[in-house]
Amino acid sequence: MSDPDPKRQLQDLDAKLTALKAAKRTDKAHQEEHYSQAQVAWRMVTEMVAGLGVGFGIGYGLDVLLGTAPFLMVLFTLLGTAAGINVMLRTAKELQGKTQTPPDAGGHEGNKDGD
Repeated sequence: MSDPDPKRQLQDLDAKLTALKAAKRTDKAHQEEHYSQAQVAWRMVTEMVAGLGVGFGIGYGLDVLLGTAPFLMVLFTLLGTAAGINVMLRTAKELQGKTQTPPDAGGHEGNKDGD
């Protein structure tokens, strides 16, 4: 007893395999996006901590050399924190520019009210 239409069965099987492969690719793309967002988050945390640490180190070193108690340490820690925040914001703008697509090719960059 043979199948009525083996070519039809092969085409159905091929369609099912193609659908499974496509679903697997989209799942993998979502996982990669998730990991890339985690990497971006760690990058921003590292930039913030680095700015804070460098500012603290410079301020502490200058306080020891100049004998100015905690004044320069506090000042440079605040400056390092501000620098870390600045770098984080720059990174966020860079990433936002990569992920954002314009709504239409010929539109202007105003708000939705047309101003």
